[in-house]
Amino acid sequence: MTTVPPEAERLLESEPLMAHLATCVDGRPHVAPVWYRYDDGTVELVTTGRKLANVRENPRVALSVQADDAGEATWSVTLLGTATVVEAERATERARKRINAKYGADRGAYAENELVRIDVGSASYRTY
Repeated sequence: MTTVPPEAERLLESEPLMAHLATCVDGRPHVAPVWYRYDDGTVELVTTGRKLANVRENPRVALSVQADDAGEATWSVTLLGTATVVEAERATERARKRINAKYGADRGAYAENELVRIDVGSASYRTY
């Protein structure tokens, strides 16, 4: 069962905002921007490179999303969870399509990226 408040879920599912994924490398945080899709306590993202390697080594992650209006924050959500690299190509392709559609990207964009699912363990939510 997810711990994300319903209002935060609605915001996470709405507009195509950039998220920041925090992973760990050599005992230090590594933060990088990502596109994501949230659905019922699970985050999907497709990625490659250092982020993917970090998740394989240590599945504990954080994801931060913030919306603003002319530079003034309106809300933020931080999710803590456990990430899993999904090896199924069909599931990865479906996730790519959903995420690319959310962000208005070409259908075949980021074809080399792999699917990462984050099961949310806890969340903090704030409006400003």
